[in-house]
Amino acid sequence: MALKVGVILSGCGHRDGAEIREAVLTLLALDRAGAEAVCFAPDIPQNRVVDHYRGKVVAGETRNVLVEAARIARGKIADLKTAKAGDLDAVILPGGYGAALNLSSFAEQGPEATVLPEVSALLKAMHAAKKPIGAICIAPAVVAKALGHLHPRLTIGDDPGTAAAVTACGAVHEACPVEKFVVDRVNRVVTTPAYMYDASLRGVAEGIERCVAEVLALAAGR
Repeated sequence: MALKVGVILSGCGHRDGAEIREAVLTLLALDRAGAEAVCFAPDIPQNRVVDHYRGKVVAGETRNVLVEAARIARGKIADLKTAKAGDLDAVILPGGYGAALNLSSFAEQGPEATVLPEVSALLKAMHAAKKPIGAICIAPAVVAKALGHLHPRLTIGDDPGTAAAVTACGAVHEACPVEKFVVDRVNRVVTTPAYMYDASLRGVAEGIERCVAEVLALAAGR
């Protein structure tokens, strides 16, 4: 039976939602490995809407995280509140600024951030069930805040400011190149930096594929 992996999306677009390339590469890596991806997103308004062409916040415009994330999932997506750890073998959070704006308030509050309750509940339930958690790009900050009391070892690349912020959340940060990953076998957390670097698509893809492979290996008990 194929492993079932929840993929938690945070919208659509790297400036205000899920990073599209990271999300698609995650889904591709899961598919190539024979795993079943199940996409989820919270049914909430986005923190902000950004014009990705001009790089500016669009005043007065609102969008829904679940509706936007459905663009990436081709409509096959469910409200995150319906996700249950008992139905999944692992979860993976692609990056994009939406992880720090919509899944948490890390972008605005750093170490003092809060995590969306349904995100926190699922991550804690997965950890309690000893099921692996993968996180990409800035998404490890969400894991750091939700599971900081467990001091997970993870990476957000090598940016000193962001590394200091996740360390202040309780995590143990480890610098990591784009094509590699960091695995915390005690807490069963696997992370890769992806577009925390100004990296090539090839490098990002390599890191994500390796991260996904390690998540699946942990889920399979290897």
